[in-house]
Amino acid sequence: MSAAEGPDREIKERPFGFWRRSYAMLVKEFIQLRRDRVSFAMIVMIPVMQLLLFGYAINTTPRHLPTAVLLQEDSDLGRSILKALENTSYFQFTHEVHSVAEFDSLLLSGKVLFGVEIPRGFERAVRRGDRPALLVAADATDPVAAGSALGALGTTMQTALQHDLFVGDPPSLPFEIRAHARYNPAASSRLNIVPGLVGTILTMTMLIFTALSVTREIERGTMENLLSMPITPVEVMLGKIVPYVLVGFIQATLIIGIGVGLFGVPVQGSLLLLALLSTLFITTNLSIGYTFSTIVQNQLQAMQLSMMFFLPSILLSGFMFPFAGMPVWAQYIGEGLPLTHYIRIVRAIMLKGAVLENLRYDAIALAVLMLLAMIIAVSRFRRTLD
Repeated sequence: MSAAEGPDREIKERPFGFWRRSYAMLVKEFIQLRRDRVSFAMIVMIPVMQLLLFGYAINTTPRHLPTAVLLQEDSDLGRSILKALENTSYFQFTHEVHSVAEFDSLLLSGKVLFGVEIPRGFERAVRRGDRPALLVAADATDPVAAGSALGALGTTMQTALQHDLFVGDPPSLPFEIRAHARYNPAASSRLNIVPGLVGTILTMTMLIFTALSVTREIERGTMENLLSMPITPVEVMLGKIVPYVLVGFIQATLIIGIGVGLFGVPVQGSLLLLALLSTLFITTNLSIGYTFSTIVQNQLQAMQLSMMFFLPSILLSGFMFPFAGMPVWAQYIGEGLPLTHYIRIVRAIMLKGAVLENLRYDAIALAVLMLLAMIIAVSRFRRTLD
């Protein structure tokens, strides 16, 4: 018996068999991708979102920054100086205060990034040639936002006022501009980045932990057992969230401890207040992650949706780029992100020594976002029970 007729003879390969099988697998994957609408949406939305955010929302040279003015005398020269500052396009006067305490409070709360003080008797001192000081205070917790405006302050002011008053050749200002960068006078980037990293890391980990919680139950087949138990949706949510609150608190403590011990980041404010508001932020992110877990159908979709939320959070929160430099529509989106408010809180407490009164708006915003996420999560989970 020949080798061709033996039991071990090779089965003859059909023509183009390799290409037929490869084509069949290709068609199968496209059909599966079409059925997985969440994954398909991520493929389209993530690059589009990145392009739009980087193209329209991100600006590393912010303009029209919120500024407070303490005008201790109403004079023609004072009004000319304020107009010249506005003409530089760096400053936009949003608050007029009447005391140093109110001036400091606005800077401390982050409602303004700059404060301009024109002291009493300023114009008379200029007329006498005494070169009085124009005081400009800057919130330097974000060195990028404050640095460009302070760096151009002298030149732009001189150019703006050169037709109004100058002395000497070349012309020079008849007064001194005394700029004071508060809270981070050395413009150290680590003082800005390390507090922001606390919120960024917590956002990423807390979202992923809870976004996978319910989907893991579904994929493992234990959701039926959970639904058969005499338990309410609120009790399920609390049982899923509370353990990770402790995990998030340990993470926050670790990051802040390393930042203080290794990078020299100060903690000027109350550690208790920082702990309480950090717990609120952690719970808010856990609630949002839990909401995601009630929307998606598997763990892959949960990861994708978490990343979809995390991307605008790091770009529009003021962590990587100055928040004040973004267009208005991007700032509105940023105000709806928990990370935006927490970055303001953690930087204000650690670098400025802010108290709860200064952080009231951001604390209330976090609480509202947490309640909204919880309501949506419970309502969607109740539909699952029904």
